[in-house]
Amino acid sequence: MKRRDFLAGAAACSLAALTGQALAQSGPLTKIIFPFAAGGGGDALCRLLAQHIGPLLDRNIIVENRTGGDGLIGIKAVKGANPDGTTILVTTGPTMYLLPMVETTPSFDAAKDFVPVSQLARFEFCVFVGTAVPAEVKDFKQFVAWLKANPDKATFGVPSNGTIPHFSGSRLEQALGIKLTRVAYRGSAPIINDLVGGHMPFAISTLTDAIPQHRAGNIRILAVGSETRSPFLPDAPTLKENGIDLVADAWYGMWLPAGASSDFAKKLSEAAAAALAKPEVKEKLLAIGLIPVGSTPEGLTQQLAANTAFWQPVVKETGYKITN
Repeated sequence: MKRRDFLAGAAACSLAALTGQALAQSGPLTKIIFPFAAGGGGDALCRLLAQHIGPLLDRNIIVENRTGGDGLIGIKAVKGANPDGTTILVTTGPTMYLLPMVETTPSFDAAKDFVPVSQLARFEFCVFVGTAVPAEVKDFKQFVAWLKANPDKATFGVPSNGTIPHFSGSRLEQALGIKLTRVAYRGSAPIINDLVGGHMPFAISTLTDAIPQHRAGNIRILAVGSETRSPFLPDAPTLKENGIDLVADAWYGMWLPAGASSDFAKKLSEAAAAALAKPEVKEKLLAIGLIPVGSTPEGLTQQLAANTAFWQPVVKETGYKITN
């Protein structure tokens, strides 16, 4: 089984341009390690932060894409780094709380091996149907009724196993009392192709990946997994509005290696918040499907703990594990 990225796909900022701007600053060279490939929304977030945090901290900040192990290689690199404040981890929240749950032998403990800095931005997931579901099924409740009437068609796609969409499907199965069959794909694009072609009834994936085909009328987004309605699709109700106790959005966060100064973590958190509050940064993040949030180190700790507490029993009940 492979661990997959949770990223919302989008155009990234230019590596050369942003790295050059970062190196124009003075101070110690500082690396933001991002454990996924360049070119997606998370990578763009890192490069925007490097560009705008560098001057605030009087540091040279560059971004290093340390890929492999579906996030684990980069996480372990920061775990073993010198805690002098020159190595920073930016990754998705789910990699920090789901990976230790699904590994047979956990490679890290987020609470013990890292110093929290800030939650940065969140992105959203949604439930959507394709042409295999009759056009008269207009909303989530009608869809649930259709599933109950057609149990042989209760099959859904997810971008990968071991992800938020995977376990959201398990949670939906519990909440609805309907046996669902999960099919894991390699990303959102092939899922959407199968939904448009009528080969798969429904899916759970990132909202930003689904919106273009929804607006084109090829698929229908029935519910979003966020706490409140999405700014990108305000007409779509949440799962909670439909009586499902499930918040299945995700987010990016920032950490330092264990042993790093709490004073520096606070200063870095404040710099990140200042950068995320800039109108030009907000505009660029919203354009790629990321909602800037920012938080204190304590806020990040609370968010991680809340997500861990919610998903741990869900993951445990599935019995899903991956081999290290």
